[in-house]
Amino acid sequence: MKQQIIVSGTGGQGILFLTRFFAEAAMMMKLQVLTSEIHGMAMRGGTVVSHVKVGTFKSPLVREGHADAGLILNKQNLPLHRSLIRPDGYVFVNTDTPGDYSSIDASGLALGAGAPAMTNLVLLGFAMQRGGFFCEADVARKVLKKLSPPAHLELNLKGFDMGFASS
Repeated sequence: MKQQIIVSGTGGQGILFLTRFFAEAAMMMKLQVLTSEIHGMAMRGGTVVSHVKVGTFKSPLVREGHADAGLILNKQNLPLHRSLIRPDGYVFVNTDTPGDYSSIDASGLALGAGAPAMTNLVLLGFAMQRGGFFCEADVARKVLKKLSPPAHLELNLKGFDMGFASS
């Protein structure tokens, strides 16, 4: 199994949590994994992109046109990081604007549930339901149970399940 994933958004959207999620899922499945994050002004709402490589790779960075899938938490980042995703790769975008990608208004759903911080997990659940990732939903839920602080576990699972159930 080899897979390359990018996660893109702005500081505070949970990019690093999703990166850790994918790394933990790979390790749980006994797969090799490399990760790398690029974040400059992340604390001020700047752009953050992380690279995840599952399988036998030598470098943690995804080359242009090689990512199998991308999770884009901020639609404004789509032009910045789309070129990293293969032309036939999966692109999942947090937006209510349709396009040549799979989209869900993860921010709107999370806000409507009273927990805007779970936007990243709504998008993750949505993407996992549509396939394209190295792990299945049961592994995802196990990883979320492992990574989530007890006070956030219920909300994190709820966000994931909201995205997973979305059509």
